[in-house]
Amino acid sequence: MKTRVAVMSIIVKNGETVDKLNTILHDYGDYIIGRMGIPYRQRHINIISIAVDAPQDTIAALAGKIGRLDGISVKTAYSEIEGGD
Repeated sequence: MKTRVAVMSIIVKNGETVDKLNTILHDYGDYIIGRMGIPYRQRHINIISIAVDAPQDTIAALAGKIGRLDGISVKTAYSEIEGGD
């Protein structure tokens, strides 16, 4: 199965949805290469960056689930690097 490397940028404006976000990320944990979270206290938001290596439809499904959470926005940047069969 072909996979792609991508970076997801997540802005969390509603802290009440963090548990739901973490559950989703846990469900996709096999595809996550790394995660970095930065609390931006002056703006009352959290900025999260997720690096993934997964099939493109899996990355799109993950972004869709995250994007449907209240007070959370997500953008995905895909690399040209492909792997797998």
